[in-house]
Amino acid sequence: MSYPSNTETDAVAGDQLRSIIERIERLEGEKQELSADIKEVKAEAKGNGFDVRIINTILRLRRMDQNERLEQEALLDLYMGALGMIEAPAE
Repeated sequence: MSYPSNTETDAVAGDQLRSIIERIERLEGEKQELSADIKEVKAEAKGNGFDVRIINTILRLRRMDQNERLEQEALLDLYMGALGMIEAPAE
């Protein structure tokens, strides 16, 4: 299949596409650097005796809005109560 060619339009589209690709590549590099920094901070936390799994849970909970978090906690309590892992919530 052949596409119509307009040299000026192709040049502009090519420049724009190249710019987009280069920006994404730069951001991907920054993301890798940030991931390495986060890993380093978590290793420091572990070295200071903190449980990184719990830190990850806290980070996940802090990203949620309050209503979503409360709903999730209520469902967790309900399910755990149904399995006899905790005393069932009073109704």
